[in-house]
Amino acid sequence: MRTQVAIIGAGPAGLMLGHLLRAEGIDAVIVERASADYILGRIRAGVLERTTTDLMDRLGLGARMHAQGLPHDGFHLADGERLIRIDIGALTGRQVMVYGQTEVTRDLMDAAIDRGLEIIYQAANVALHDVDGNAPYLTYEKDGTIHRIDADFLCGCDGFHGPSRKMIPASVATAYEKVYPFGWLGILADVPPCNHELIYANHDRGFALASMRSETRSRYYIQVPLDERVEDWPDDRLWDELAIRLGPEAASHMTRGPALEKSIAPLRSFVFEPMRHGRLMLAGDSAHIVPPTGAKGLNLAMSDVHYLSEAIIGYFHRNDREAIAGYSDKALARVWKSERFSWQLTKLMHRFPDGDAFDRRMQVADLDYIASSVAAQTTIAENYVGLPL
Repeated sequence: MRTQVAIIGAGPAGLMLGHLLRAEGIDAVIVERASADYILGRIRAGVLERTTTDLMDRLGLGARMHAQGLPHDGFHLADGERLIRIDIGALTGRQVMVYGQTEVTRDLMDAAIDRGLEIIYQAANVALHDVDGNAPYLTYEKDGTIHRIDADFLCGCDGFHGPSRKMIPASVATAYEKVYPFGWLGILADVPPCNHELIYANHDRGFALASMRSETRSRYYIQVPLDERVEDWPDDRLWDELAIRLGPEAASHMTRGPALEKSIAPLRSFVFEPMRHGRLMLAGDSAHIVPPTGAKGLNLAMSDVHYLSEAIIGYFHRNDREAIAGYSDKALARVWKSERFSWQLTKLMHRFPDGDAFDRRMQVADLDYIASSVAAQTTIAENYVGLPL
């Protein structure tokens, strides 16, 4: 098979990239190792920046998002009984949208057939070849047969564990990583949220987050040690802990219910440079990971895809090779700013095992300053709603 762009990974980044290219008449094929049902079964983030919602609208795929999503004008930072509201609407003139990553993925998948975007699911043993030459290609196995796709460009949207990043030689690459000494234990339940906006809570017993997927489905998290086991957290224990950490006001409005899903996710900050090598470009989790504290993972992948699609479109439509060459630097400039925000918010709202009384007083001082400073709240709001592209 021959195509102009072969995309590895059918998560939201790969799907969005494929749609943006097809909308400009560029041939693209997506190769995915898992099934469509498996991808749609993954529970992921639910806060969308304007960057992401604008891309969905640009493709004419935003109708369900606007009908079912929840526009938010703010969120809360909690410290004990104090709630500090960050009014992102008033401070930035913009909103975020609560709409699950699974739903974004579903919308992109459903539109693929009608828009001529080919997706090859359950493609095993995907391998990339000659990425630093002028004729890259990939191979994969399906139904016992080895298949080959030749392309002008290969785009790795295949996540942290995918094969794409491994094709960039260590001699030209640098990886930056910070692993946090705790994880998030999450529960998804069909209960109304305890607040119409998200609450990020700093408590003596650890961080907690109250969020939602809809007006009838809630997502809660608590900070736990890395060696914790989900089996040790029956529903009642987890609800009790959430009520303590989120504070009395949130607890009084909390509705309990059976877990639809419970899991523990480790936290890390990770950036891989460069995001381009020869005819291979990386986007999303294949190049960077952020702790979920700042709701940046999906949104950062979408900003990558915005830059990458513009570079590829420029190459095919205007023979603009400089845009391809500059993709990595342009994307990384925004990546590092988002990494900084997620890292700072994680430090502010979590209790670190090696933290002492001084560290805690610094958190209190930071929260006091945020509570009393419009400038500090504006900085947080600008980063939360998404920095300009």
